[in-house]
Amino acid sequence: MDYLDELIVRSGATAYCMFASSDDPDMRYITRFVTNDPVPIIKKRGEKPIMILPVMEADRAERESIAQSITRQQAGYQEIITTEKNPYNITAALIERCAGGAVIVPPHFPLAIARALEKKVPVMMDEHSVIAQSRALKSSDEINSISIAQKAAEEAMQQAINLIRGSTIRNGLLWHDEEALTSEKIRYTIHSTLLAHGCTAHDTIVSCGEETAMPHCTGEGQLQAYQPIVIDLFPRSDTSGYHADMTRTVSKGEPSQKVCELFEAVRQAEILGEGMISAGVSGADCYQKVRDYFDEHGFKTDTEGFIHSLGHGIGLEVHEKPSLSPAGEELKEGHVVTVEPGLYYRGVGGVRIENMGVVTSSGFNRLTNFPVELIL
Repeated sequence: MDYLDELIVRSGATAYCMFASSDDPDMRYITRFVTNDPVPIIKKRGEKPIMILPVMEADRAERESIAQSITRQQAGYQEIITTEKNPYNITAALIERCAGGAVIVPPHFPLAIARALEKKVPVMMDEHSVIAQSRALKSSDEINSISIAQKAAEEAMQQAINLIRGSTIRNGLLWHDEEALTSEKIRYTIHSTLLAHGCTAHDTIVSCGEETAMPHCTGEGQLQAYQPIVIDLFPRSDTSGYHADMTRTVSKGEPSQKVCELFEAVRQAEILGEGMISAGVSGADCYQKVRDYFDEHGFKTDTEGFIHSLGHGIGLEVHEKPSLSPAGEELKEGHVVTVEPGLYYRGVGGVRIENMGVVTSSGFNRLTNFPVELIL
């Protein structure tokens, strides 16, 4: 964690401090510990991070975490509460005792605790979120964890595709085993499959028809034939905490010519985007190349068209650094990114295709291994 030591020295602080649960990806990254309740974490120069924990969590932390841990009692909790009852002041006092001086905190550090801590020691903010920057560069173990989640995502996607492919069409609607085939049924199948593979997903997108013109519409109701169906799932491994992310657009039966044109343009843009990616190339350049491709082929963007970024980093968060957007930074070896061009038009629908891969010195090492097909 040299990057934190360097930040501590540059800022003139004695420690880097957090107050977070493992829902915070930075906390999980530097501790590898899973807890639902937020706890103080103090990292001093040249030392491992220290977590201040309830007694009931101490033994588990010793076994599971890469950080050190002490109990609240060892940090002076019993003495503090003899004179202090405000929970924010209590937490600030625990941090101050362990830090021993000025602290630097992440941008999302709780304001109430920061205000209480400021009464005891100088408090500075890490404006550049150095842990998030470090998280962007994945180790081989992290890439393996993402790959495991991706395999689960592909199995879930296959089950969803199988249901749509095996459905029958009645009056323009999809039926399966004499029941209406709905977005909710597909989503349930996806989530059940992911659970069986040790992963959990939320807000999975299964949208159809007009809904697909809204990129993040989760979808509802019975699926229609001859219409685009966008399936976007981004599960997290329950074991590692790392995510996968993939999207496919399909149709039961041949959709309109316009939807077919959108699909072909997006498929070519996906190929173009993946071909652009390499260490040293900026995410902004990748985005602009795809944007230019769409413009040149008549898919102008205003309030419709290509209305989101080309992709994003993925890891302990679904969306993390780096970005393939107009503000995208330089790509580096070890970044894991998605490439997800899309086109969206009211009255027509939308199409999105998304693959994920590792940035290397020679290109894009795709982790997604799933076919791209429109008509089922």
